[in-house]
Amino acid sequence: MTSPPTARLDALHSRPCNYTSKTWLKTLLTVRAIDHQEAHLIRQGRGWIHIPSAGHEAIGTLAESLHADDLLFLYYRDRALMHARGVSTKQLAREFLATASSCSAGRAMPIHGTYKKLGIFPPATPTSSQCLPAVGAAWGMKLRGLPNIVLCTIGDASTRQGEFYEAIAQAIQLRLPIVFVVEDNGFGISTRTDSQLPFRLGIFDTSTYLRIDGRDIDAVASAGAEAIAATRQGHGPRILWVELDRLTSHTNSDDQRVYRTAKEIDAMSRRDPLLLYENRLKATHQITERDLDCLKSDIETEVRAIYEAAETEAAPSDCSMVNRDSTSSVAPPPASTPDGGTMVSALNGALAQALAGNPDCIVFGEDVEDPKGGVFGFTKGLSSRFPGRVVNSPLAEATIVGMGVGLAATNFKPILEMQFIDFLAPGFNQLITQLATLRWRSNDDWKCPAVIYAPYGAYLPAGSTWHSQSNEGIWAHIPGIAVAVPSNPQDLSGLFFAALVSDDPVMLLIPKHLMRVRHSAAAIEILKFGQARICREGTDVTVVSWGNCVELACTVAEQRSHRLSVEVIDLVSLVPCDWATIERSVRKTGRLVVICEDNRMGSFGQSVIAEMVSSQERFDLLLSPPTLVARSDCHIPFHPALEMALLPDEQRVHDALTQVMR
Repeated sequence: MTSPPTARLDALHSRPCNYTSKTWLKTLLTVRAIDHQEAHLIRQGRGWIHIPSAGHEAIGTLAESLHADDLLFLYYRDRALMHARGVSTKQLAREFLATASSCSAGRAMPIHGTYKKLGIFPPATPTSSQCLPAVGAAWGMKLRGLPNIVLCTIGDASTRQGEFYEAIAQAIQLRLPIVFVVEDNGFGISTRTDSQLPFRLGIFDTSTYLRIDGRDIDAVASAGAEAIAATRQGHGPRILWVELDRLTSHTNSDDQRVYRTAKEIDAMSRRDPLLLYENRLKATHQITERDLDCLKSDIETEVRAIYEAAETEAAPSDCSMVNRDSTSSVAPPPASTPDGGTMVSALNGALAQALAGNPDCIVFGEDVEDPKGGVFGFTKGLSSRFPGRVVNSPLAEATIVGMGVGLAATNFKPILEMQFIDFLAPGFNQLITQLATLRWRSNDDWKCPAVIYAPYGAYLPAGSTWHSQSNEGIWAHIPGIAVAVPSNPQDLSGLFFAALVSDDPVMLLIPKHLMRVRHSAAAIEILKFGQARICREGTDVTVVSWGNCVELACTVAEQRSHRLSVEVIDLVSLVPCDWATIERSVRKTGRLVVICEDNRMGSFGQSVIAEMVSSQERFDLLLSPPTLVARSDCHIPFHPALEMALLPDEQRVHDALTQVMR
């Protein structure tokens, strides 16, 4: 039996590694037996997907060089490394069968599990998406002065993803304690990668990586130990290019015989790293053929019994989102909004208090350091007051979001600035693949309490297509992210302080048209997400809006006040949304107008109307069809006159009120 992972790792401090041993043979044989058992169950219709790791087993030997507090950001061929790190056969069986007792409670695919106690970050299927979070975690380790490293593995085909290059660049720039392992099996499913791999194309200088024969288990173990040791000693990142074979098809839904010849498959089988390792142990008289056969038989019997036992376990029954944690305490906010009460000054003050009160807060974004202090001045003066904790990012939104995920994995509170919400598109993969899914897919094992804030919206001339979008319909559509659009300094501060104690990611969208409007100083209330605010009470019609359009709604309500009693609701928080407040208002008025500056199709405004007519009880409250006032389904043009022609304006709101009152 292998020694417990913690004991084995702790023992590294007192003894040299011994790679050629029966212990490693048993580990590797077990992983291969698991592969065979899962393939067998799939053929019998007793599973859904098999993701094989045969041929990649040598990567597992890297576990011998890792410490207990190191972090692993893996991809889905690393069953051997997970098992060597301490993930048991029973855990892998439960994961394969997605039982209720599996680590993700059936939410994640096989080899996508979460094992935080072992330092294994839950893999995601997009196989380069783990690279930037890995770099963020390595940065967190360096900031804390820890003697730990991050190990990040990736498939060869995914090295053509842009995020891989962003991760390498950031790791080199900051000299981070991270080792990248590129597992080059020559294929991206059926596409040969020999003409695509950046190492073969000469994109990387040969001094930046080490090429290793991944079919030689001892070579991988030895080279890996040296790279990990050098990184741990502060010499910066290392890249290991490991050439190996994927001995089977991509998954059970693939057939490699379609794109590989029988001769190629046979030659590859004779390079099987496990076969070569067995022959080496027999040649050096470390094991006999008889003992090897007995060991294989015992392992196969044990693995089969474990999987059969897992099949008797209950299936998961609940797949709900983890509820927002609203029980945490928060430091008291400032008593009033400073400097005349603009949204810019309010956020600047809130950021200053967060940095002063919580050493784990890190502000990361483009141009956030002094003397610029952010393009809108949100962070003005903060990098001078809190050196090393308000940090300029590269011009790379995926890096900002992805590293935020990694910082959260090392227990920082990342506060991420986007110059404009329009620019988040390059970070969309990290947002939907890593940040939004982390807590859910790990069954609450990992959390991602990041705060993302960004200027938002139009009504500020000459922004054009890439500075004046709102797009809240897109962000609200992604499960796992809270989305709020404050319309005044007090709400912005209150939401920010609420976000600081949330275990989930939060997006604060700051309307550009309103961000420099001065308000009188007022006490700040810490708002709950999902709490709307009634700006103006009325009895004839309910107008629901948020952000820039709240001002428009209030203006028109005042203009019509001599003949019409309009109740104006500022949603403030879109996700979660305060449906109850809207329903109570519509119960009183019987009429509903929704105003949003996002374009109509798929907008959150449409969601509000759909929700209010989604039940018979709510539908019966309405005396007329609800009306949506939204931007036309067109991109925002540069000329101010063209911009205003697309956006909700006073006349359109007047027309909507007239329509619902008929």
